[in-house]
Amino acid sequence: FEMSSGYSPLNNGSSSSNYIYMAIRRGPLAQPESGTEVFAIDIADGNGGDNPPQFVSGFPVDAAIIHYKPGGSSYYPTLRDRLRGTYGSYTFSSAAENSDGSQTWDFMNGHFKATFSSSYLSWMWKRAPGFFDVVAYTGSNSDLNVSHNLGAVPEMMWVKCRSGFTENWTCYHKDLGNTKEIKLNTTGVPVTSSVWANTTPTESVFTVDGDNVPVSKANTPYIAYLFASLDGISKVGSYTGNGGTLTVDCGFTSGARFVLFRNITATNGDWTLADTARGIVSGNDRALNLNDTSAEITDEDFIDPHSSGFTVVNASGYVDSNTNGHTYLFYAIA
Repeated sequence: FEMSSGYSPLNNGSSSSNYIYMAIRRGPLAQPESGTEVFAIDIADGNGGDNPPQFVSGFPVDAAIIHYKPGGSSYYPTLRDRLRGTYGSYTFSSAAENSDGSQTWDFMNGHFKATFSSSYLSWMWKRAPGFFDVVAYTGSNSDLNVSHNLGAVPEMMWVKCRSGFTENWTCYHKDLGNTKEIKLNTTGVPVTSSVWANTTPTESVFTVDGDNVPVSKANTPYIAYLFASLDGISKVGSYTGNGGTLTVDCGFTSGARFVLFRNITATNGDWTLADTARGIVSGNDRALNLNDTSAEITDEDFIDPHSSGFTVVNASGYVDSNTNGHTYLFYAIA
């Protein structure tokens, strides 16, 4: 709560005036007990403008990815969040953030008031202790400790310069460590880097290297998305492919509703998304990438359901989920 200087109903310029106020801390304060409390997937129904929100979650949304299944769009996939309001960033691009006036966060059960056809879908997150957080910060010329409210050690982080510079998305993953980075919008392998100032994140801060433009430049705005493993709800990890069928145990009891994975051994690894709204079945599944605008792949069996998490299959096609001897990063939500 803050009162600005100058005349207003809350501040009439008199230093002797008394006021009463109420301030409520942003919640929730407790860890979620199920994945449906903090994560949702919805395919548009074309009624957004008449009956908003277009994408329904069942909870207030703090961040969301919107994708266009037919591909070829100049605007999707895009990642937007409550902290930036109408602004968002393309996950496939190094471009500065963009604005869309139809993006609204004042709904209690979803986001976006514009009308979308069923060709669009959204994956939606709620900020919650131990699960997910979003941080906006201003860069510095020196190493910077950025405070966060994740309430746990971030195991994966996506950082994007918002304006002023055209920079790639920079990603941290616990299984790469604090001396490497990987990009979200490109397909290259991880590289040795000082962007994290060789410092592992803690439960209260993450560290970025000063004057390293992708993550910190003086007086420049940045946005960061922080992910963690929460028992029974989310899992950040890695696996080594065996070229056949491999079950990845996430500690879930009813399987994964959402899986993001990336081959980091190959030089052309995609950030591939699968979900139960479109697939993760014992048969052909549907895949979309975060790092490009290609159309949805619909005719490959690359992932199967499993109660503890998910099972990857060597599809030997467009979707690379289980090449023998290759290492994959993944993020799954129950």
